[in-house]
Amino acid sequence: MFNKVIMVGNLTRDVELRYLPSGSAVATIGLASNRRYKRQDGTQAEEVCFVDAKLFGRTAEVANQYLRKGSKVLIEGKLTYESWTDQTGIKRSRHVITAESMQMMDTRQDTQSSSQGYDASPQYETPYAQQPQVAQQSNYNHHSNIPEINIDDDEIPF
Repeated sequence: MFNKVIMVGNLTRDVELRYLPSGSAVATIGLASNRRYKRQDGTQAEEVCFVDAKLFGRTAEVANQYLRKGSKVLIEGKLTYESWTDQTGIKRSRHVITAESMQMMDTRQDTQSSSQGYDASPQYETPYAQQPQVAQQSNYNHHSNIPEINIDDDEIPF
């Protein structure tokens, strides 16, 4: 069987970090991922998917240090099913993403405007940022500095 989840969303609350008796860190985050679409009548609609994710070890500690409510994050992992009995004796259950990896997706501007000040996704300069402005002529190809990348179909993993 195959169980793989990749979700991009925003944190619905701050990271909840705790430590197991073994000393391992465990963080729980709430994610909200929204999808916009057009209904058959042409009006815009939006649906939101809410799901919790669990992070472990150093990833949990990094999430606690740099992520806050509203932070954008990509979580990759597997879907797990949790069930328990609450304090009133009612059986509860939910699906949770058990994270295998996490990527912070906030831009430099997003992180600088928040209190964390961490560059979660470095900004890379394009080749055009280094070049002087050139007046566009009819025979000037402004894409001439973009390298060509040849990818063989055998190299694509899917």
